Amino acid sequence: MALEKKAPTGAETPEDVEAKKKAPAKKPPPKKADGEKTKPEAEKKAAPKKRETAKKPAADKPAPKEEPKSAPKPKPRKAEPVPVIVRASARYVRVAPRKARLVADQVRGLQIDRARALLDFSPRNAARDIRKLIDSAASNAENNHELIADDMLISEITVDEGPTLRRYRPRALGRATRINKRTSHISIALSPEGDI
Repeated sequence: MALEKKAPTGAETPEDVEAKKKAPAKKPPPKKADGEKTKPEAEKKAAPKKRETAKKPAADKPAPKEEPKSAPKPKPRKAEPVPVIVRASARYVRVAPRKARLVADQVRGLQIDRARALLDFSPRNAARDIRKLIDSAASNAENNHELIADDMLISEITVDEGPTLRRYRPRALGRATRINKRTSHISIALSPEGDI
């Protein structure tokens, strides 16, 4: 019997049939014997594994810092002179704060000589204590800070309330009334004439 050619089915065209004939037939993979290994597997097992030593990219390394050559260096600032303030304080002065503030308001901002003259002729009892405090601050300026006391001004003077001493006085019909003897904390600050 002669080989009969199969007629192409409706799905296959004559061109498809010719292309199948021209294409080489695929060979099945060779079968392994019990002890044999295929060539690619044998090469993999025989060759020692190389360690992967990938070089780190250059981006991981810190780049050397480059200073701009054209940028001018900042000039060091000159230290501004700190204004000298001379302080003195008197605590537990036996005068009411309200009465001492009347005198303190008169001498605030005056030069020391003018303040002394005003306090010498003031009729108020608080003037004597404030005059002593001004003299103490002037001595601090001369001895501790080597300044001329006559050139100083009274830049700050404050009168704060201290503790109150409570006393009792007998009154009519066997009663007793309380008398408050108030105290003051007076503080003063002197500064050179040009700083105010």
